[in-house]
Amino acid sequence: YQAEISQGRLEALVNFQTMVCDLTGMAIAGSSMLDEATAAAEAMTLALRVGKSKSTTFHVADDVLPQTLEVVRTRAEPLGITITTGPAETAGESAAFAVLLQYPGVNGVVRDLKPVIDTIHARGGLAIVAADLLALTLLAPPGEMGADIAVGNTQRLGMPMGNGGPHAAYLATKDEFKRSMPGRLVGVSVDAHGAPWLKIMALDDYE
Repeated sequence: YQAEISQGRLEALVNFQTMVCDLTGMAIAGSSMLDEATAAAEAMTLALRVGKSKSTTFHVADDVLPQTLEVVRTRAEPLGITITTGPAETAGESAAFAVLLQYPGVNGVVRDLKPVIDTIHARGGLAIVAADLLALTLLAPPGEMGADIAVGNTQRLGMPMGNGGPHAAYLATKDEFKRSMPGRLVGVSVDAHGAPWLKIMALDDYE
């Protein structure tokens, strides 16, 4: 243990969170998840906790990465969540508590997700967007299209395998959902002398 190493890791994590917020257009991001598929499954359970819909159905667009769909199905089964799939264009018509969209799609298709997300919200659901961070340097961020949660991984930015294992994924969301976020947050606080310092916060710190 060295204080300098710990402080450096905290600063790297808060920079990671800031970068994810900037690229996704979301208000708050955690300090990384396991991989994109796990982040999507965590987003599903987050949406179930914070959403107001009485539905127990989670809808996945048919151009979501196949490994993501498999992990979501595995996580959903013991929770009694029903998984449905269908075209991304009509995903908003599903009577689900949340919908997972891929941006860009598995075949590289870039869609304007705002009309779909508006339909999801009109039906009382939440919109989760699995977005490629590198693509977001050019594309409109999910937050600007109305997404409630954004997930993905950072391997596209050159993060090596095993950095958090197997990838360093992200989960970002709206500020009002921060008390239900999974994982950890690194926050900047102020000490008794007014000097800034970093603190890692677990979900329990909010409760």
